[in-house]
Amino acid sequence: MAVRPEGTPCWADAMFGDVEGAKAFYSEVLGWTFGESSSEYGNYTQAYADGKAVAAVVPPMPGQEGHAQWCLYFASPDAAATAARIRENGGEVLMEPMQVGEFGTMCLAREPSGAVFGVWQAGVHEGFEAPPEQPGAYCWAEVFTREPERTDVFLPAVFPYAAKQIQDDAVDFRMFDLGSDTVLGRMKMTEEFPPEVPSYINVYFTVPDCDAAVARATALGGVLRFGPMDTPFGRFAAISDPQGASFSVIDVTTTAGAMPKTADVT
Repeated sequence: MAVRPEGTPCWADAMFGDVEGAKAFYSEVLGWTFGESSSEYGNYTQAYADGKAVAAVVPPMPGQEGHAQWCLYFASPDAAATAARIRENGGEVLMEPMQVGEFGTMCLAREPSGAVFGVWQAGVHEGFEAPPEQPGAYCWAEVFTREPERTDVFLPAVFPYAAKQIQDDAVDFRMFDLGSDTVLGRMKMTEEFPPEVPSYINVYFTVPDCDAAVARATALGGVLRFGPMDTPFGRFAAISDPQGASFSVIDVTTTAGAMPKTADVT
């Protein structure tokens, strides 16, 4: 697998106070299996879909116990250089670039509107192994922000993105491209979001049947936040898992409606 272009979402993980509970939930909802936990790296445990690495779960480090949430990592050829650009453009580096054995180098940061994300400079671990259309795989992500004007300036300054805006008066949605590939969305948070919910990155995982995944999630203590809803990109729903981590599921084979019109942002 070739190292991904700079700015490509390449990995996702989440900290859970109850890792065994998280493993039980996601194995039922997304069909994941889990590898052995690595005690050398804080009991980091990889998740697999049909034998291909798709994500990881890990217990919180001492002092970091709190709200569980998914973290999306973006590929970088030089994590230190990316960290410098993050600072120069109004972001905050939460964890300096740190080498993780032979696997690669990681960095954690916060963009100016408050969404936390990771940077990954690949070593032997190059990131997602499963293609996005495979059930259980990472498929898509969106930055949900209350201050899109800050996010929209920051992201293309840190990563080599071109931007385009969806032409729709009802929603403020922007997409970021690397070459011909659209790799990330940005949604303005509306008043429908409780004020205590900060800006965050919402990750989507592929499922063969959105409604069945929602039924399994809610039966296991998850909360349906939105949907299921048909879109030109697939039928999706937003869920919070029993520990409060938000994510979405999408069936990319069930689509409805015409693709939205977009305009390039210069």
